Amino acid sequence: MKPFLGTYKRYYASILSLGFPIMLGQIGIIMTGFCDTLMVGHYSTEALASASFVNNVFTLVTVMCMGFSYGITPIVGASFARDDTKSIGHTMRNALLLNMAFGIVMLLGMVAFYELIDDLGQPAELLPLIRPYYVIILLSNIPVLFLNAMKQFSDGITDTKLGMWILTAGNALNVGLNYLLIFGKWGLPELGLTGAGISTLIARCAMAFAYIIVMKNSSKYARFIEEFRHSHIDKSTLRHIFRTSLPISLQLGFETGSFTAASVMIGWLGKVPLASYQIMIIIGMLGFMIYYSIGASIAIKIAGYNGAGNMRCVRECSIAGYHIVLLCAFAACTVFYFFGEPFIRLFTTDKEVIAVSVSLIIPMILYQFGDATQITYANALRGIADVKPTMLIAIIAYVIVGLPVCYLLGFPCGLGIVGIYLSFTISLVTAGALFMHRFYSHFSN
Repeated sequence: MKPFLGTYKRYYASILSLGFPIMLGQIGIIMTGFCDTLMVGHYSTEALASASFVNNVFTLVTVMCMGFSYGITPIVGASFARDDTKSIGHTMRNALLLNMAFGIVMLLGMVAFYELIDDLGQPAELLPLIRPYYVIILLSNIPVLFLNAMKQFSDGITDTKLGMWILTAGNALNVGLNYLLIFGKWGLPELGLTGAGISTLIARCAMAFAYIIVMKNSSKYARFIEEFRHSHIDKSTLRHIFRTSLPISLQLGFETGSFTAASVMIGWLGKVPLASYQIMIIIGMLGFMIYYSIGASIAIKIAGYNGAGNMRCVRECSIAGYHIVLLCAFAACTVFYFFGEPFIRLFTTDKEVIAVSVSLIIPMILYQFGDATQITYANALRGIADVKPTMLIAIIAYVIVGLPVCYLLGFPCGLGIVGIYLSFTISLVTAGALFMHRFYSHFSN
């Protein structure tokens, strides 16, 4: 046991010191989603079901844009390990342009998707709520493009606390505005679901401006900003960032797309299953965001070791990180098992929605360790900039395996939403096993 702890103990502390601020920021996001869903759920079941459809559709775009920004971290992290300030500033100028361009293309696709909403088989009574909320959430994704790039830059130079504070403050603003605009408090109009969308838009704009203000005025960022100003756009750097970023974006896109497709299928079952899905997705995000926070820390640490050419530390850091994520998964499963139903009852008093949601607790627990594994090793691969294979693995796990199993268990097998949830375990375990195999293949010789 002592040699084991002697090998990995030093990595535990460094991973957690980076991951904890990220985790606090992500918990802020969870609490915002938690409060959004709770407030909307108590407003009406129709509003909750409509929010479920729109949020799950936009999660695909949001995560793909976020994933595209993840390509910044290993590049900046490796340059930071070499104390190459000029390279960091140059990378950020090119990365910011590329991330904004990629995001605008994605959002234009969502403008086109808006015309298809009526043809997706969703409950007719929800469409008047879905349409305005969809448009506002579309607009709110524009500041997120800038926000993503700035967060990955600050994380890449190991300043994970900045993102923590900005996300926490922005999410607190969102919760306060939700209270005012959903229910019409302090003389403001009662806007229901539309009010929740407006709150999100304002909060995201505020977070983007906060990054600008801090980076412009902080001495910590002065040398990077100076190099940013004097750098230029060049095709070779754009190509390098694009080749690193696109596979990560597509990998996350295929994963998230399987959940988005699931939400559309669940909409075929009616508004009650769709409302239940929104509640369980928010509760399940507790686990995902914690695993992601540790995974992001693993990617940052590994990028530094990889930039220094220390492959022994790369391997040991990945194993130590996996230990932490597995422990987090066990803790999350314990919380879900003992407190899942009380959490569900916080969101709604609708007995049908509660009953369906409770039936999903065990299926949600089952996929946690697959989710923890795929997050750990997808981020480990990101840390060593081996990102192209992740796209192929995602296609295999989420499209070739996941989607057919999702439909098969949900409909021909007659398991409905429970079957759809069970399919997540199969796709996530498949992805986790393949990511792990790919990462450790680098150390087979």
